[in-house]
Amino acid sequence: MIKTYRKTATIKAEQFDGSDEMVDKYELIDAGTMLGTHHSPELYLTGSGKVDVGDWIATGVNGEHWAIADDVFKKTYAELPLIPDYVAEYIEHTKSIDCDIWDAMHYFLRPDNIDEYMEDNPETFARAWLDGYVVEGHK
Repeated sequence: MIKTYRKTATIKAEQFDGSDEMVDKYELIDAGTMLGTHHSPELYLTGSGKVDVGDWIATGVNGEHWAIADDVFKKTYAELPLIPDYVAEYIEHTKSIDCDIWDAMHYFLRPDNIDEYMEDNPETFARAWLDGYVVEGHK
């Protein structure tokens, strides 16, 4: 029987802009160099195939890189939610004391700033809890 799965690992990705900086960063090779003929406008990512401007270059949990066409990337990936540092601290604290998401969202001793955040951003909080997050001002 076929089952439905979701991806669970987070990746880092950046959209290829054709710059020499990105060509060097990802060690892209032009087709002419690969064939020993002349320079070509076609660029390849070792082990992944051709990379066009607008494609995404993903980096996996083990540092591996692969190319993803823009349309596929947009259908498959979403940015992690951006949350304030006090919300990140609250998530980490509640997880450290073995709370689940329901407990964290309904904890009666929550600080006022967390209450206010929850009123306006419950979906963002849930996504951050489940999928991970980026803290505002951090990279």
